[in-house]
Amino acid sequence: MLTGSVSGAARLINLTQPAVTRTLQHAELHLGFPLFHRSKNRLVPTHEAVLLHAEISKLFQQLESLNRLAASLRAGSPAQIRVLMVPSLGQTVLPAALAAFRQRHPDVSVTVRMQNSSEIVAALSLREADVGFIFGPAQHPAIDGKAMCTSRLVCVAPKGMFGARTQVGLEDLIDKPVVMQDQGDYMSGILADARQEAGVDERLGITVQTRHAALALVENGIGASLIDAFTASSADPARVDVLPLDPPQLVPTYVLWLQNTEMSVQLRYFTECFERAAREIAGQVPGAGDGDAP
Repeated sequence: MLTGSVSGAARLINLTQPAVTRTLQHAELHLGFPLFHRSKNRLVPTHEAVLLHAEISKLFQQLESLNRLAASLRAGSPAQIRVLMVPSLGQTVLPAALAAFRQRHPDVSVTVRMQNSSEIVAALSLREADVGFIFGPAQHPAIDGKAMCTSRLVCVAPKGMFGARTQVGLEDLIDKPVVMQDQGDYMSGILADARQEAGVDERLGITVQTRHAALALVENGIGASLIDAFTASSADPARVDVLPLDPPQLVPTYVLWLQNTEMSVQLRYFTECFERAAREIAGQVPGAGDGDAP
């Protein structure tokens, strides 16, 4: 299906051409119908082969996930910790947390990847990481989590969009051009629910992958956005107004891990350092407020 020839398939999977031919013939004999026919020295898939390929692709994806899980289990080591987090926390909380951690454990290898929340949850479920940090709880039956601290959700808007106002409500954003995040984002979901209740077409918004990308669009006058106060702290005050919501909307910061797994001593200390740093920064960020965990 991928190469269009027996010779190409043989090279792809490192087998001889006769071995590939025998395997193909055996499959067609077992199925009771042909999978390919020849046309100008090319193998053209039959209609049945196309239908089967769509299902077989799913099996290969599951096999790849299994292989990744096995590799993660082989690579596990108490002298190494693998951390995932959303970019907003990586650019604000991580430096302070890592500096404190290295003072006690300078020889422990720390691998950090920044991903969106859904990718973090998926990676944890496959044991590709030891711990993850996101905004809002994880909706996955195999993932446990704990709220570390809370900060306030803020509206960032092009300078002057809301005049001289110092705070706004969700209702003020319903009919405005809005920069949203990918589906499933905790903060964008709050606004999406409000817009849905008001019967506003979601196509009025623009969707991006990260909160920093949303902030960049706001700074260029594209529209307003709801983001965490950590990200908002880097907004250019000459181009952006940072407005708390009224009534306040609190955003919890969560640490996540796979159920029924024990953290190493080093990993537990890293999460403690991260929680302390998050609490301290949440209390310092303008507009954050309420830095204590619920």
